[in-house]
Amino acid sequence: MDQRHEVPVHGEINIISVGFSGGGCTASQRKRYAREVMTIEAGEPDQPDEPDLCFTKTNLRDVVPHEDDPVVISVVIVGRRVHWVLIDQGSSADVIFWVTFNKLQLSSDQLRPYDGCLFGFTGDQVEVRGHVELRTTFLDGTSYCTINIRYLVVNATSAYNMLLDRPPLNRLGAVAST
Repeated sequence: MDQRHEVPVHGEINIISVGFSGGGCTASQRKRYAREVMTIEAGEPDQPDEPDLCFTKTNLRDVVPHEDDPVVISVVIVGRRVHWVLIDQGSSADVIFWVTFNKLQLSSDQLRPYDGCLFGFTGDQVEVRGHVELRTTFLDGTSYCTINIRYLVVNATSAYNMLLDRPPLNRLGAVAST
């Protein structure tokens, strides 16, 4: 049986790529990062094993069956709660959109230059105004954790205020699950 696709492919739709979590702006930085990722480090012998991650039926309470909505959260940055933050595990950049940056009443003087390029979902280059490191607080009931995150500030439109990628989740020890 012939498995060829009958309709010609006219283009591609990509993910947001490059950014800080990809290793850097240059090819050598990205290669060094890839080598580091592939290196297996031996754990400290005196550290206790981390518990296995598993989801139980209690985790399914209040979940609509077959619901696969995106994971959208709220965070606190510079004393303001920011809603509509998309956890985008396919992205390699933590992003604050220019409109959100202005609503946070941050000064453009706080932006540091960013030499790399950022490519959006359609493969088009997105204007990067710079980057800024901000203390970001994640709340869950009475528990909270604050970490520094380096965000790219981009001039693009979005249904979300911010995008968070894998490294902040890893530092939090969090797992996104729909």
